[in-house]
Amino acid sequence: MPGSVASSTTHVKPGSTNSAGAGDEMKIVCVGGGPAGLYFAISMKRRDPAHDITVIDRDPPGSTYGWGVVYWDDLLDILYRNDPDSAQAVRAGSVVWREQAIHVCDNETAHFGGYGFSMGRAALLDVLSRRARDLGVDVQHGRNVDDLSGFDDFDLIVASDGANSRIRQLGDHRFGTSVTLGENRYIWLGTDKVFTRFTFAFEHTSAGWIWFHAYPSIAGRISTCIVECQPRTWHGLGFDSLDNLENVRVLENIFGRPLDGHSLISKTRGEFARWSRFPEVTNRTWYHDNVVLLGDAAHTTHFTIGSGTRLAIVDAVVLAQNLYEHAEVADALKNYDAQRRAALRPIQAAARTSMVWFEHADRYLDRGAVQFAYAMSVRHGRQMPWRYQLHLLTQVPSVRKIRRAIDSGQRWRRAARRGELAMAPRSSR
Repeated sequence: MPGSVASSTTHVKPGSTNSAGAGDEMKIVCVGGGPAGLYFAISMKRRDPAHDITVIDRDPPGSTYGWGVVYWDDLLDILYRNDPDSAQAVRAGSVVWREQAIHVCDNETAHFGGYGFSMGRAALLDVLSRRARDLGVDVQHGRNVDDLSGFDDFDLIVASDGANSRIRQLGDHRFGTSVTLGENRYIWLGTDKVFTRFTFAFEHTSAGWIWFHAYPSIAGRISTCIVECQPRTWHGLGFDSLDNLENVRVLENIFGRPLDGHSLISKTRGEFARWSRFPEVTNRTWYHDNVVLLGDAAHTTHFTIGSGTRLAIVDAVVLAQNLYEHAEVADALKNYDAQRRAALRPIQAAARTSMVWFEHADRYLDRGAVQFAYAMSVRHGRQMPWRYQLHLLTQVPSVRKIRRAIDSGQRWRRAARRGELAMAPRSSR
């Protein structure tokens, strides 16, 4: 919902006063130091620096699960409107990737146009943690919160502790939480293969199809590589019985061609990555009393639509703005709940459709790469007939070159419009 966020953040002024009750000085704790909790703390301090805000994270500083996050121009628009300082740091630490490539075995490669941005998750959290501290937020690491007994004097408790939120589980029946697991197995890895495009690679094995999607995370060094397969393939290749190192070795052999012989990296946050089934989290309500859900604690969307970080940050901005505008905390939480749950319904529906499509991707993999890529691109619903002709044109090298030039122009125009180019040092452009 970029439009509504835009209208609610253009008037933010650090140090401004607000006579509304919810806008008076508040004592707030965010349990969970991911993008949702940190950016909410930043957003609240931007609206009124008098708020007393604590962010508590169970992990040590610089420790995080996962490799990179991916996002698009619309998130940068929101970040620059809401807090230009952290926006500039996020953009400076991000990589621009151009086009998407879809490899199917040794067949031809298909292409999608467009561009996006990606950033290492640890680097993103470092940027947001430093900005929150600069604004006066008390960011605490290495502290577990198992109950709410120590927060009786807080005006607001923000559950920003992820899809398996401990805070949400304490009042599970009150939020009406539902968790549905996807069928496919996936594992979130890194690789020292540096991808410059958002890349899908599908490989056929004796046990069935397996694939990854990869994108740059740390410029010139590390890419994120999420491997996914159907349950029968997972069992057939023995991933249910292999240890961590054997898992990686088998995957490196399977994806030797698209990885160009590079290594996969499993260990992050001191632990090896594990195979999982994606949990789709929904809640009947996102608040109860003075406890409110934010980010993955409130909702999840399948990784194949790449919206998790954006949605968490939009949650943070909308919640902060409602607390700024409403006289009572209860009214602010009610309005936040209504706005964000309504906005999430179509997004979660699209994510569910995408998840299910990949659970049955083998139905389409007998086609050539170009035809398969088109089926993947229209997985959310029926498209106009000309869409296929445009897809075919995108496969022509000269057309792709023109499309890249158009995309570059669009990217620079949007960057100029949000003030990014004026703020950025020349060397970072």
